[in-house]
Amino acid sequence: MTDPTRRFSSRVENYSGYRPGYPAEMIAALRAEGCLNHTDVIADIGAGTGLLTELFLRHGHQVFAVEPNLEMRTAGEQRLRPYPGFHSVAGRAEATTLASQSVDLVAAGQAFHWFDRQPTRQEFSRILKPGGWILLVWNERATQATPFLQAYEQLLQRYATDYAQVHHKRIDETVLSDFYGPDGFNTQTFRQQQIFDYAGVQGRLLSSSYAPEADHPSYAAMLDELKQLFETHAVGGRIVFEYVTRMYIGQLSQGAAQQGDQPVGMNQLHGCLRS
Repeated sequence: MTDPTRRFSSRVENYSGYRPGYPAEMIAALRAEGCLNHTDVIADIGAGTGLLTELFLRHGHQVFAVEPNLEMRTAGEQRLRPYPGFHSVAGRAEATTLASQSVDLVAAGQAFHWFDRQPTRQEFSRILKPGGWILLVWNERATQATPFLQAYEQLLQRYATDYAQVHHKRIDETVLSDFYGPDGFNTQTFRQQQIFDYAGVQGRLLSSSYAPEADHPSYAAMLDELKQLFETHAVGGRIVFEYVTRMYIGQLSQGAAQQGDQPVGMNQLHGCLRS
């Protein structure tokens, strides 16, 4: 597999312009349930161009945006520099360069599936203050929500270079339970959408690391088919992308689960996002 820290170097413009952000309801939910205080310091790991970082900055938090990719990090710096709480950090999940016990919450948006999990767990444990939280979040396309989104998913299956190998859905509850430990994690979901003209639909596709680029033999055929899909399904020259934003929150258990321990599942963790 290509070095994950380099996969998006040539896709920065499309990523910054056409990927969805994160809903403000996340902040309200975290604060209401005691997972996030107004003064908390955040580390956004694998921050990319800063889509999740910006959500926390808008709500007054100090955020250390840790990103190993120079091109992505530079794009985030250009957009987020006006926020007084913004700090750009050249680092990675396994070696953030942040001080020990320096942050209240570690967050990763659309990024955890790229991390080397065991050293990442050790690093998160090191930089978190006692009682700190870990937030993992993904924007998932609602692949069956509309005829267009169903056809778009089929297009990806046909043309994407390594879709199955890098798709974040390979991170399931078993993987998350192993990462957080026997105290478990909790989850909450939100709905959001993007509305695109054709240029937006094309930019959204090309923002994906598994989409063939201009020098790939399938590139032209892929875009021809995408154009046909748009013309078939667009209403008023627009297409709607529907998303489920899935948020996981928990604290790292001090030790690994012992044989016979039963990890706490979703909606069972005490003190945060109980349902």
